[in-house]
Amino acid sequence: MDPTLTLPPHLIAQATEFVEGAREPAAPRSASTVVLLRDGDGAPGGLEVYLLRRHVGMEFAAGMSVFPGGGVDARDAELEPSLWAGPSPQEWAERMDCTPDEAKALVCAAVRETFEESGVLLAGTATSVVADTTGEDWEADRVALEDRELSLTEFLTRRGLVLRTDLLSVLGGWLTPVFEPKRYLTWFFVATLPQGQITRDVSSESDKVEWLTVREAIRLGDERQMLLLPPTYATLCELYDALSPEQALKHAAALPFEMIEPTFDVASGRLESRPRIVELGIRVGNLVHGVGNEQRA
Repeated sequence: MDPTLTLPPHLIAQATEFVEGAREPAAPRSASTVVLLRDGDGAPGGLEVYLLRRHVGMEFAAGMSVFPGGGVDARDAELEPSLWAGPSPQEWAERMDCTPDEAKALVCAAVRETFEESGVLLAGTATSVVADTTGEDWEADRVALEDRELSLTEFLTRRGLVLRTDLLSVLGGWLTPVFEPKRYLTWFFVATLPQGQITRDVSSESDKVEWLTVREAIRLGDERQMLLLPPTYATLCELYDALSPEQALKHAAALPFEMIEPTFDVASGRLESRPRIVELGIRVGNLVHGVGNEQRA
C-alpha cells in the first residue's frame, strides 16, 4: 500500500550492476506530465483524475496507467513572448529549480502534450480559455502537433491564442532510476479541466482512457488491478486530501519543489522513494481500505 516497489529478478540484477558501478546510466530526457483534474464527490480521495493506459508494446511504461505527458520538443523553447500569458519563464524557473529557457520549454511541453494526448487545450486569450476543441479542424491541428508537422508556436499563432500558464501549478519532479534503459527528468504539473472542454480518446500511445477518483485509482493500484508507476501512485497520494481542483493547485503551489530519484536497495531488492511519499502511501492506503476512521471508499 505504498509506492515502494519490489523489482522483478531481471531488474534487480540490472540495478545491482549500476549500484556497483559496472554499468553507466542513460542520459535522461526532459519531460512534462499533467494531472488533469475535475470535481468529484467532495470527500477525501473523491477528486477525479484523467488516466491513460499505455499500449503493452510501448518501449517505456508498457501497460501502465499514466497522466498525459511526454518529452520536450526542441521547438518548445522557441515560443514567442507574445504567445505567453501568466507567470513569466523566470518565475517558473525559480519555482521549478531550472533555467528560464528550460522552464519555458517544460511548460510549453506540458500544454502541448496535454492537447496531443487528451484533446484538452490550456490556451485562450489573456482573459478567457478555449471552450471547445472537438471540431475536425482542431483534430487536424492536434494530429499535426503529434506528428511534429506543426510547432506549438505555429499552432497558437494560426489560432490567435496564447498559452495560459496561469492554469498550471507544478507539484514536483521525478527522475527515472539509473538502471532503466530510457530515462526521463519529468516535471509533474496539475491543471483543472477547462469549463466546456472534454477529454477525448485520441492518444496513439494508449489503449484505454478514463476518469477515476483518486480514491479508486489508489485502490486499483493497491489491488494490482491497475499498473501504476511509483511517481503516478505517489502523486495520487499527494492529492488525496484535496477536495477540489482549486485546493489541489494551491497545495501543489505551496509544496517545496523537489526532484525525486528513487533509489535501489541491494539488500532488499526494493526501489524506494522519499519517506514522506511512503508515509502518504501507507496512510492513504489504510483510509481507502477502511483501516482508519475516515470514510471508506
